[in-house]
Amino acid sequence: MTAQVDYLAVAFTATSGASGELLGSDEKELVQLVWQLVDVKNKKLGKMNELLIKPDLPDLTDEKEEKDVVEESVEESVEEENGSKADCVSTATSLETALNLFHLQLTNEVNSAGAGTSVCLCTDGQLHIRQVIHPEAASKNILVPDCFYSFFDLRKEFKKHYPTSDLKALNVHIMAESLSIPVDVPSMWDPSATLDPSAALPAETAVQQVEIMASIVLALLSEPFCHTFSNQERVSEKFETGTCSKMEKVCDNTVIRARGLPWQSSDQDIARFFRGLNIAKGGAALCLNAQGRRNGEALVRFVTEEHRDLALQRHKHHMGNRYIEVYKATGEDFLKIAGGTSNEVAIFLSREDQIIVRMRGLPFTATHEQVLTFFSPGEGLKETCPVSGGKDGILFVRYPDGRPTGDAFVLFACEEHAQCALRKHKEILGRRYIELFKSTAAEVQQVLNRYSSAPLIPVAPAPLVSMLPTVSLLPPPGSMRDCLRLRGLPYTANIEDILTFLGEFTHDIRPHGVHMVLNQQGRPSGDCFIQMTSAERALQASQRLHKHVMPSQRGPNNRYVEVFPCSAEEMGLVLMGGSLSHTHTHTHNRTRSGTGLSPPPCLSPPSYSFTPAPPVLPTEAAALYPPMGQVLLAPRPLPPGHAYYPASAQLYMNYAAYYPSPPGSPTTLGYFPSPSSLSSPGGLVRMPGLTYNSNGVKELINAMQGYQSPAESISLLSSSLIGQSSRGDAPLMSLPALMTKPGGQYLDLTLL
Repeated sequence: MTAQVDYLAVAFTATSGASGELLGSDEKELVQLVWQLVDVKNKKLGKMNELLIKPDLPDLTDEKEEKDVVEESVEESVEEENGSKADCVSTATSLETALNLFHLQLTNEVNSAGAGTSVCLCTDGQLHIRQVIHPEAASKNILVPDCFYSFFDLRKEFKKHYPTSDLKALNVHIMAESLSIPVDVPSMWDPSATLDPSAALPAETAVQQVEIMASIVLALLSEPFCHTFSNQERVSEKFETGTCSKMEKVCDNTVIRARGLPWQSSDQDIARFFRGLNIAKGGAALCLNAQGRRNGEALVRFVTEEHRDLALQRHKHHMGNRYIEVYKATGEDFLKIAGGTSNEVAIFLSREDQIIVRMRGLPFTATHEQVLTFFSPGEGLKETCPVSGGKDGILFVRYPDGRPTGDAFVLFACEEHAQCALRKHKEILGRRYIELFKSTAAEVQQVLNRYSSAPLIPVAPAPLVSMLPTVSLLPPPGSMRDCLRLRGLPYTANIEDILTFLGEFTHDIRPHGVHMVLNQQGRPSGDCFIQMTSAERALQASQRLHKHVMPSQRGPNNRYVEVFPCSAEEMGLVLMGGSLSHTHTHTHNRTRSGTGLSPPPCLSPPSYSFTPAPPVLPTEAAALYPPMGQVLLAPRPLPPGHAYYPASAQLYMNYAAYYPSPPGSPTTLGYFPSPSSLSSPGGLVRMPGLTYNSNGVKELINAMQGYQSPAESISLLSSSLIGQSSRGDAPLMSLPALMTKPGGQYLDLTLL
């Protein structure tokens, strides 16, 4: 609450485009500024002033540009030419000149009146200041005089005495009618009666509007209202950065989404685009894509719903050469991007007036000292960019388990130091070039939230086919490590390249024992599993070939390949969608640091020539494949003291997509431990992938010849039960006990 000002400058603006409630929505330039001084104490009116702005022309000569000052139109010829009723008419050739002239003339008139020094603008609504003067000045990089950062909204002052009035429907005619102020001019412009609000305003209308506004002000100052003009509207001079907690409540009616931003734009650029509107502290949040790069969108939070509505009127306004789309958003959307919970980040961002620079591509072994050295001036260079706070001004981004991500954020005390630091873009630190970008507090929160988030699938649903028992897929301690895992293969490598890489150990591979793992898109993932004839040969191969270079016959990219011995159980675990340790493991260091979620694999077909394979599947092959229930496991804690997995780890199986099991060509089985015994004698066979034109039970009996399965033991399950909408119904068939091994095994006939 401030004291009442001495003078009010009743002002009205007009552009070359739309008027009324659409004023400033079309980015047209300011062409007319009219004002009149009101002595609040003595209730007197000053002279009417009119300022005409002529936009800059590209073909102006130097001589004409020197005449940028002003032409006082006191002469009658000029007044007749303009047809204006103002007491003083001036012209200017640019917006900057016009604003400075307005400030100069207003100050001189206040000083000459001698009744006080404090003065404040008064306008009909918010548009004249927030949507006309400030946006155009920001787009032209013009410094706005201080008098335009505070003003009185005549509509809000009027509403204090008429609470039932609608601010959006108010205009000077309604206010004058309510206050019984006569309107002498019959041709007065009425915004509510305008058929086309996008049409330009008549030149004489601005003076008429100011005359009525001045009469309304005098009426409010007089009896019986005796109004006090004390609560000014404020325009934020600069955007304040800050943090936002995820626990904070954000109103849905104060948030917008801006789309189409240049990729190099910062939060300050967004604040400049919305200049004139008050953005909440830390209320500009740039959005990142899945790769951690800016996607051209931002969420902006304003202080009130009124400012949000004004921001929506800037839809498709321009930032440079790009137009920006503005849409409504929710508070939840904003908290997802800008909200944070980390105390470390809160402390890092608690320093006021700091410039943030993001470093990307750091070596994983980078330290605080190396970063400080990176920004220190080199030999013979005078430019300095010291990091604010030393080590405390550096924040490394890490995964939840403490591993570095290669990203870091650095604080600088001023814009000059930040610009000096950004000139080191793509310079070398260690053996890698470092990318530098100007960042924001919201981006820091967003990056930290992304890397420190919980597992993608915290709790898996219960098995869809509940009749099938569930067993653990974790390899038991002490399993025979007679398989090899190759990691880091060239993406162009095929099975022939792998056999060439193995050399003499090729003869120790079991028939069809090479399994290349593909990602969800069907592309090579860089991993491969190989089944060896003995654990001794697998150990020798890993010791001799570990980190040797594999040349690819189909591309120039040669890479060293990591070779680890593993067990058949571990191989089956990964091939079914689980994940082994993220750390490097060798025979001399068998510690496992945890498990994680990996995409479900595709397996390469046995397309290479090898020893002729035995018949499709012998009767003993019933132990090979787990039931569907084993794939859809809930995370389960591991038993303490396990040989390869810590007791605190959890295994998350990927149930979003199910891929076929490994080919059943090896003669020695045992990928998975035997499940628990069935509750009833016999076994079950699952046959997914049936065609829709299948004749049902009769064809299934024909397909199961030799298994001695009674027809009454065959049942068809609908697609909705087994969760496969695009494939045929999958029957479950009970087999006699004599066809199964003790303990009850399952046979998945997907690949048969």
